[in-house]
Amino acid sequence: MPHPPEGEERQRAPEGTGAPDTPAAAAPGPAAPAPLGVPRTPTGVAEVDARLDRLADADHLGTGEHLEVYEDVHQGLRDTLTALDRRPGPPAPAPHGPV
Repeated sequence: MPHPPEGEERQRAPEGTGAPDTPAAAAPGPAAPAPLGVPRTPTGVAEVDARLDRLADADHLGTGEHLEVYEDVHQGLRDTLTALDRRPGPPAPAPHGPV
């Protein structure tokens, strides 16, 4: 019986069947990217909800590509929080009595 090419194993056919040996099934590789199915509850803040929705983009990417999505979402959330600090708040109360 000839030897299989280097790195390829063969499954032996049952004795006496006359069937040829066949290449062994390769070990399964990593699973394809798939959604995790984690529900996202809307916050009611459009800017935040849009950033959180962006996380779904990672569902269809390989693990090595998640970082770009996570960094983008993180930066967007930081920008949104920073913008809240820049908005003017309510006016200060007027002083009462003599100054």
